[in-house]
Amino acid sequence: MVGESESFLDCLERVSQVARINRPVLIIGERGTGKELVAARLHYLSGRWDRPRIAVNCAAFAPELLESELFGYEAGAFTGAQKRKTGRFEWAHQGTLFLDELAQSPQSLQEKILRVLEYQEFERVGGTETVQVDVRVIAATNANLPELCKQGKFREDLLDRLSFEVIGIPPLRERIGDVPLLSQFFARRMALELGWTDAPQFTQDAMRALEAYEWPGNVRELKNVIERSVCRSDGPIIREIIIDPFASLYGPKPQATLAPVQRQWPCDFNEQTAALERELIQQALTRNQFHQAKAASDLQLGYHQFRRLLKKHDL
Repeated sequence: MVGESESFLDCLERVSQVARINRPVLIIGERGTGKELVAARLHYLSGRWDRPRIAVNCAAFAPELLESELFGYEAGAFTGAQKRKTGRFEWAHQGTLFLDELAQSPQSLQEKILRVLEYQEFERVGGTETVQVDVRVIAATNANLPELCKQGKFREDLLDRLSFEVIGIPPLRERIGDVPLLSQFFARRMALELGWTDAPQFTQDAMRALEAYEWPGNVRELKNVIERSVCRSDGPIIREIIIDPFASLYGPKPQATLAPVQRQWPCDFNEQTAALERELIQQALTRNQFHQAKAASDLQLGYHQFRRLLKKHDL
């Protein structure tokens, strides 16, 4: 994990503090922020570091399949179940089970997970034998679980049990100062993969473009963008940042033309220039589907300067 911003270092400190406490941990973060990396760090800093670390993405399984994936099943439990299968909880015995996107699990399954957290026991699907396990559970989600509890979509007692410690991962837009460090890290790894002998370097314009972007996909998106940009570069000096890989396929959006400013003479110069400024900003936003960083780039403005203009014109 790479970064030196205050919010990122605070997150790592929280991880170090709770890693050795044998209690559930809930990780909250947007997609691409590195929830699985935080879960792995919790495991390897714990007393279970040399035991199994098992990960399950709850959103990757249909609700009717997730139960058998987590808890296993007995022979004959359903059509096609010819022999017993052990589930992820058993695989993780004496180690750590990471449940990613837990908010996607059905409530019937949440009750069974709660029982494991409280008593460390369960029955396989179609079975009556109680299975005892010793598992530390780390869960993660990008959903607002307290709000889902209010809506009746997530069990409040399960949330209470999971949230012994809650670790929030800051989105990349809140730690833009880490972008240069992360970019160099990903660029060097890609350069090694390509067999380059010279370390890649970003031009000032390229780095400004990286720092101006909002990164809705967070660190995962940054990694993809850097790797793509390095691959397409004709040398170790990275001049172009390719955020949108489809731009070359579909071409630029048609340029909007400015409507003539209606004026009467004499006119108020400041009023007319303000109207033109507002019109330019509106067209740049429309052209870029209201993506502020791209609109700012089209107008050759810095992102923070563009934000000040939005506030000025109440847009």
